[in-house]
Amino acid sequence: MSQQGTTQSYVDAPTRTIAASDARFAYRELGPQTGLPLVLLTHLGANLDGWDPLVIDGLAQDRHVIAVDYRGVGGSTGHVRDSIGEMADDVLALIQALGHDRVDMFGLAIGGMVAQAVAERAPRLIDRLVLAAAGPAGGPGLDAAPRVTITTGLRAGLTLNDPKTLLFFTSTAAGKRAARAYLARLKERTTGRDKPVTAGTYRAQLTALSRWGQQTPAELSSAVGEVFIVHGDSDRLVPPANAAELARVFPGATVTVYPDSGHGAVFQYHREFVDAARDFLRR
Repeated sequence: MSQQGTTQSYVDAPTRTIAASDARFAYRELGPQTGLPLVLLTHLGANLDGWDPLVIDGLAQDRHVIAVDYRGVGGSTGHVRDSIGEMADDVLALIQALGHDRVDMFGLAIGGMVAQAVAERAPRLIDRLVLAAAGPAGGPGLDAAPRVTITTGLRAGLTLNDPKTLLFFTSTAAGKRAARAYLARLKERTTGRDKPVTAGTYRAQLTALSRWGQQTPAELSSAVGEVFIVHGDSDRLVPPANAAELARVFPGATVTVYPDSGHGAVFQYHREFVDAARDFLRR
């Protein structure tokens, strides 16, 4: 592992790999290596470069942050998983390989679904859990998410837009400004970038998402210590009603819904989100 203080920003964090479950998993870590680590699970079709550096840098001010690539994605080897449960099995193996028996976790979108499957498989592994733009198994509208992803991607291609502009942000003036700023931040890392995400990754993860949308929610009320749920009020990919459904899965959870924001609400409201998440994660 890297030593405390050697890296000041996520755009400079080296990509490392570690063997787990018959594969090598790519990851980056940042921040002081004290207390419980905060494991970050990213969204559909994303590699390590898909994380907003402002969000990572903000969280890493006082936390040991570990961002990971799923199996077969980016710098991780092996075949891409097509089920949320298998993705969770890999995350558990990775956490064990890194030597941690208790963690906090931040799951974004499909990463939030993987985080729930991790909690189901290893109750009490996760102390504090942040779920952003996620939904429970069988959540409202999740069965339509693959179709929305594909049709929006096609529309983005026809209009020469980055698909993330249409999927993650609203079409209002504020949403368009936030999209431009976010896409610019994703380009700040100029060396040591992760391997591009393949079409096969999207296909497999869309299958995993489709299956998750048809499953029955697990009983997770006692599997996690505390939960913070974040959503955008105009999320087309994971409808906002999923935030309320997650609150039923995790009674007592704190819920924040950001206005005029889509699937990328945590990137649009990065300052507000980082402040709230740090307060939630702080002991």
